[in-house]
Amino acid sequence: MKFTKLSLIAALAISSAFAGGDIEPVEPAVEAPAATEACNANTTISGKATAYYYTFEDGTDLFDKATSNLGTAVTLDVAHKITDNVTANFTAVGFTNVLDNNADVFEGTETGAYLNVANITATYGDTTFILGRQLLSTPMLSGFDWLLAPGSFEAYTIANTSISNVTLVGSYIRQYRANNGGTDFMDLDGDNWAVGAAYSDAFDASLWYYNVDHAGYTEIYADAGVELSGINLAAQIASTDWDLADDSMLYGIKASGSVAGFDLMAAYVHVEDSGAGYVDNDAAYTSMWNNLGSDEVGDAFKVEAATEFNGLAVSAAYANYSNDIAPDGEEFDLILGYGFTDCISLDVIYTYTDAAITLYTESNALEVIATYKF
Repeated sequence: MKFTKLSLIAALAISSAFAGGDIEPVEPAVEAPAATEACNANTTISGKATAYYYTFEDGTDLFDKATSNLGTAVTLDVAHKITDNVTANFTAVGFTNVLDNNADVFEGTETGAYLNVANITATYGDTTFILGRQLLSTPMLSGFDWLLAPGSFEAYTIANTSISNVTLVGSYIRQYRANNGGTDFMDLDGDNWAVGAAYSDAFDASLWYYNVDHAGYTEIYADAGVELSGINLAAQIASTDWDLADDSMLYGIKASGSVAGFDLMAAYVHVEDSGAGYVDNDAAYTSMWNNLGSDEVGDAFKVEAATEFNGLAVSAAYANYSNDIAPDGEEFDLILGYGFTDCISLDVIYTYTDAAITLYTESNALEVIATYKF
């Protein structure tokens, strides 16, 4: 089953700056306590503990042991400032599966650990370099954030903001750890890279080019958005040139705004001939919790409403897919989130899916996520 987060944003930012390991200080000749205090001040540590319960129907009851799982994980983020402009970043993830059943265990193994982020980030003037394992967040190549930890990449990234209101980004990717893909990073065949530019002032726009030899395609992606009289209007287009399949064209439009305390959104996406290219996650306006809009060849419509009531965040979305190469489908998502404190939160996601792309027709699923941040 391929899953994705709701309300995907075509963000430009590259890596989460988390991190980094212990560096043994040089023993000073004098003022040892002060030196130690200064070194400690250059290191920041944070993290979270997560319990994730997931169950779905597959010819069984919703809470049947064979289709349920409970995973727990601890994520530790460490950042160590080496110099004023150079930082070492690390994110360590340790996990274990709690239930003993026949369902696929999270990350493909009962217990494990890995470094999801391990990089050096250096900033010189308007230019930033990120070298090593990192989180990428571009429209059609992005770390898929679901279950215990987001997908991650070993890459070399450069970003520049010398031009007013413009950010330029380039990233060359060597390895990839897919979301829920286990503890190892996979070597990628050929050359895999992305370059992009984003503008934000009177309106927002971005343009991206992807070369993904590992999956056999190149792609041009563009989007633009503007606010008019309190209504946000946006459009997107993606042209994918596949080596071994028919070329794809994706067109999307979206309108969103707020009325009487409700955030409302409506979107339409049309995909021609083949699915659009993406790595781990996409930015199609009709993507839902269980279905990525880039996979749905044909017409897709989506509506969404969100609000907050006494601290309870509520989001409901519905999408309908009229497919050209697969049976038609639909999906309904209800997402609830409540923060008991600044550090403790609970999220509940109910989904109903009837779409061939998930391989499970007319399936209900329930996910419960408890998080403690420290």
